Amino acid sequence: MKKIITLTLLYIAFAYSANAQDSTKTAEPSKFNFSGYIDSYYFSNLNNPATRNNLGASGTARAFDQKSGTIGLGLVQAKMTYAPSTKTDVVVDLTFGPNADLGNYGNAIGPLGGNSTSLAIKQAYFNWRPFEKLTLTAGQFGTHIGYEVIDAPINYNYSLSNLFNNGPFYHIGAKAQYAFSDKVSLMAGVVNNIDALYDNNRSKGVIAQLFVSPVDGWNIYINGIYTNEANADSSGNTPQANYMLGDLTTTYQITEKWLVGLNAAMGSQSGVYQATSYVGSSDTTKTWGGAALYTNYAFSPKFSLGGRYEVFDNTAGARGLRTTSGEGIVMNSATITATFTTADGHLLIKPEVRMDTANKDFFVSEKSPSVFDNKSQTTVGLALIYKY
Repeated sequence: MKKIITLTLLYIAFAYSANAQDSTKTAEPSKFNFSGYIDSYYFSNLNNPATRNNLGASGTARAFDQKSGTIGLGLVQAKMTYAPSTKTDVVVDLTFGPNADLGNYGNAIGPLGGNSTSLAIKQAYFNWRPFEKLTLTAGQFGTHIGYEVIDAPINYNYSLSNLFNNGPFYHIGAKAQYAFSDKVSLMAGVVNNIDALYDNNRSKGVIAQLFVSPVDGWNIYINGIYTNEANADSSGNTPQANYMLGDLTTTYQITEKWLVGLNAAMGSQSGVYQATSYVGSSDTTKTWGGAALYTNYAFSPKFSLGGRYEVFDNTAGARGLRTTSGEGIVMNSATITATFTTADGHLLIKPEVRMDTANKDFFVSEKSPSVFDNKSQTTVGLALIYKY
């Protein structure tokens, strides 16, 4: 009888141990992860334009929230990551919807032609870490330039800045990043021309980023890119069209609840920029630049208030912000966005007010909703973002 009891106890102990081991195995983090978001919005334009858009004289005053007076679908994201070990991982980030096309991923018009979002690849790259501090990346990846990103749940404001709107959005190529410590790292890479599925010439661009964190809570990113953006001619030769952009992005966590940030950029381009014709082109160098100040205060885990004030100078007419006569403008923008977080953190409700003011007539007025005779525009709206 004692032997039977002893054997029974040993069996129970063995079974418990086996179950505990199985439980440990199932508790291991998954190598595969799936995430994403969907967003929609409604904005009212107080200038009441006949076209019901927020785009101004040039048609480029807003990146994504372009229509007013209508409920708009923004973007649908399906992001997959696979990390079999700490040495390597792969990211496939697919997007669909109007903002996928507006993001100009270069896949809106695919290799077979025609307008299609079936190949809306936002990112598709892999990382390899041959050494602990060195990360090699190849494929299509989001740009390192700028403060704001294309993913609506991450930004404090729903509408995007002119600095973001003037790109770049992504790169195709390879880069290497070396982390000297958790406070200093350096990245450099070789890429195609900006924002296109295929390079438009045989020249390649270079990108770089220096990250420094002088003290806890303070992050500084110094970014740069240099490319030749000229289209090759009928003989395959590439004229010079130098595109350079320098960018500073920094954030400081003043307190646990209060964050401030700054994005400043200066760019220049000469020659013919991604043009199909070289008639009447000039080697004159044109510049543009701007700065945006950000602040966000988290009153609680479920409510925060974010503000942005931006100045974008396109006086030389190098970028898209121009009057009907083609003159470049200076745009001042002030945006206030509240964020209510609910549904266990999945749903973000963002009411927002934004005022844009130009130094020249650029927007329509309520008196003349089809004539660009107004220097300012105010939009008021609400965005709903569900992340998973």
